[in-house]
Amino acid sequence: MLIDKARSKRTWKPNVQEKRLFSYILDRQIRVKVTTHALRCIDKAGGIDEYLLKTPYHEMDTELGLFWKAKIEKLYEELGKMEVVFFTPEEETKLEEQFKEVKLEERAARREARRKMYGWSPKSELKADSEGTDGEGSLQTDFHEGMVANA
Repeated sequence: MLIDKARSKRTWKPNVQEKRLFSYILDRQIRVKVTTHALRCIDKAGGIDEYLLKTPYHEMDTELGLFWKAKIEKLYEELGKMEVVFFTPEEETKLEEQFKEVKLEERAARREARRKMYGWSPKSELKADSEGTDGEGSLQTDFHEGMVANA
């Protein structure tokens, strides 16, 4: 004898997450809304780039997915045409040092721009102000006057 099971009117919604996934081909983060199932598929494929390259067009459900797939395929094709160059370990360490120098210069330039924007003075001027050798007033009043002028 078969017994009918009671059915509820419950509906199931997909577990959608907003994630930022890193694309190595685009060299940037992509913000997407994906289900947890899609995240598992992306992990299994080896990343968002590989997932989009391996997934056929007819299985892509969203326009955004089709857009990213086309964009990544185009860039992947361009990367395949590029010439690959290998460096010796000495050249590689030299390039790393140059890269670090450039990053430090950029950081110093950003710091200086912030100082100019907010009216901060370098550390040497801060010491002079705190010692009272300048005689023009404290840093707090200068900063406050700058903030009032910007308001």
